[in-house]
Amino acid sequence: MINCVAIDDEPLALSVLEELCSKAPFLQLNKTFTDTHEAAKYLRKFPVDLLFLDIQMPDMNGIDFYQKHGQNKMVIFSTAYSEYAIEGFNLSAIDYILKPVEFNRFIQAVDKAHEYYHYIHSSANKSTQYLFVRSEYSLVKIPFSDIEYIETLDDYIKIHLSAKKPVLTKMNLKNVMEKLNPKEFIRVHRSYIIPFCKIHSVRGKSIKIGDVEIPIGIKFEGDFFKNFETD
Repeated sequence: MINCVAIDDEPLALSVLEELCSKAPFLQLNKTFTDTHEAAKYLRKFPVDLLFLDIQMPDMNGIDFYQKHGQNKMVIFSTAYSEYAIEGFNLSAIDYILKPVEFNRFIQAVDKAHEYYHYIHSSANKSTQYLFVRSEYSLVKIPFSDIEYIETLDDYIKIHLSAKKPVLTKMNLKNVMEKLNPKEFIRVHRSYIIPFCKIHSVRGKSIKIGDVEIPIGIKFEGDFFKNFETD
């Protein structure tokens, strides 16, 4: 069960959210607030997994509120203005929903939160078979089975996918490797991570995946050949 709090200066908007939350069996809306100061006090005392947070509020806008009080929580922003979406995603929002909130759009957003909640609570034991990354102001779910290889591009990584366009996200290879199953993926170069199952051939210090030749770095070759031969 995902414990939620909704914060909006409009009581009618909160009533709508209460009704919508009641239709999602994995959500528990514990409290609603029209006052950001009262909401902040509550959050200091009680654990919350997800915030429904209006952006335009008189005392403190939702973006400032999240930066100050909600950084360790999932958040779905609500707003009447779509231009706030980019800033919301820059703050690692799960999603944003436009007012008036439609049921189908609400369910789409909370389903994404539900999947991400499961992901962050199961990633420690590597039981998930997908990766979540942020790309082009969206939270993107990538099944491990779709990954052809991953390469680094300065402060970004490029995830090459089977039959889909690559996904670019601001991460580094060390961080993404921590989210992958080490039995399925291995780093073979300072610039590349590959899945074992997509290897077509290995010749010398070069790995063939599809039409791409990926070099094996000196630092990584011992670990790769040990695991590749075992695999």
